[in-house]
Amino acid sequence: MTETWARAGTGMSAGPDPAVEAKAAMAGFLKEINRFQEEVKNVLQQQEERLTMLDRKTMIYGRPALAAAADQEAPHRKAFGAYLRSGDDDGLRGLVLEGKAMTASVASDGGYLVDPQTSDAIRSMLLSTASIRQIAGVVHVEATSFDVLIDRTEVGSGWATEAATISESASPTIERISIKLHELSAMPKASQRLLDDSAFDVESWLAGKIATRFMRAESAAFVSGDGIDKPRGFLAPAKVANASWSWGSIGYVPSGAASDFLATNPADCIITLIYSLGADYRANATFVMNSKTAGAVRKMKDSDGRFLWSDGLAAAEPARLMGYPVLLCEDMPDIAAGAFAIAFGDFAAGYTIAERPEVRVLRDPFSAKPHVLFYATKRVGGDVSDYAAIKLLKIAVS
Repeated sequence: MTETWARAGTGMSAGPDPAVEAKAAMAGFLKEINRFQEEVKNVLQQQEERLTMLDRKTMIYGRPALAAAADQEAPHRKAFGAYLRSGDDDGLRGLVLEGKAMTASVASDGGYLVDPQTSDAIRSMLLSTASIRQIAGVVHVEATSFDVLIDRTEVGSGWATEAATISESASPTIERISIKLHELSAMPKASQRLLDDSAFDVESWLAGKIATRFMRAESAAFVSGDGIDKPRGFLAPAKVANASWSWGSIGYVPSGAASDFLATNPADCIITLIYSLGADYRANATFVMNSKTAGAVRKMKDSDGRFLWSDGLAAAEPARLMGYPVLLCEDMPDIAAGAFAIAFGDFAAGYTIAERPEVRVLRDPFSAKPHVLFYATKRVGGDVSDYAAIKLLKIAVS
């Protein structure tokens, strides 16, 4: 006030007070901030009300929004678990499997298809075991058999001139090999009291029991099965000396001793075995033998005293013999007179396993009271698909 009057007394023109202007501007700014905060608060409140209404709707329909996808992926597993524990098959009846023109029930057999998670667990266990399945060709089929067509002829070729007539190529020789699928079964059992325990993981238990039974039966059949109600193993066909080999038989080379390897230069027969196999197959070839045979082979050394056997550098890497991987399969014969103790070949080309991917389970609470039996089945077959791709080592002089 004094300054204003002083300006008036000195003849200066009176103007707006800067302090008053600043105060008014600050008041307007605070008012705008308060209004902005109210708008943000209203928007957040409306958003919260919308989310609350959405949650109420999903609760009414019985499924939280975030769990919808997960629940849709496992209806078969839940229904199958209820069937295993209590025999309640209402959830399985008419359940259509996604991507397949079939239902979960199998009316003709009176059983139900195992849920995909349990089936994948069984399959992974079978693949992780030391079986021919690891190196053979595996195909999934929906029929009762699988046909393999083998063309054994070479493509005709030659040098052509401008005027000379080009001769026709030879007619192809096509071999058809039909692999019939057989039923493989397992029947583990558990008490009803154990099944009633919610802490008991019945699906994992069942997968382990089924895989163990399937593994043992498959491994033996793929090696020496006779093809009657089981796969035909690669040791089942006629075996002839490799010099006399013809299609339909498996060629072998002798070890050079009547009941063992030679005392001097025992590895010579293994070198002969390697080069008895065609060059086209050697790139993907694998040795197959059991642990007892491996114990004898890994003692072999070359002329410089170096072991021919080398262990894998990593835990999952197979051992190698003369640069080729070794599969230890306990169903191979022991070293004995006349035994075919070692196989060498490209098994992906030479042996084919055909199977239906699904596993079926029938619950039987009556036959073994107070236990519950689970009759599990799958269809699988196997046979030699290329007789030139596998060679054998026979413990014999010639």
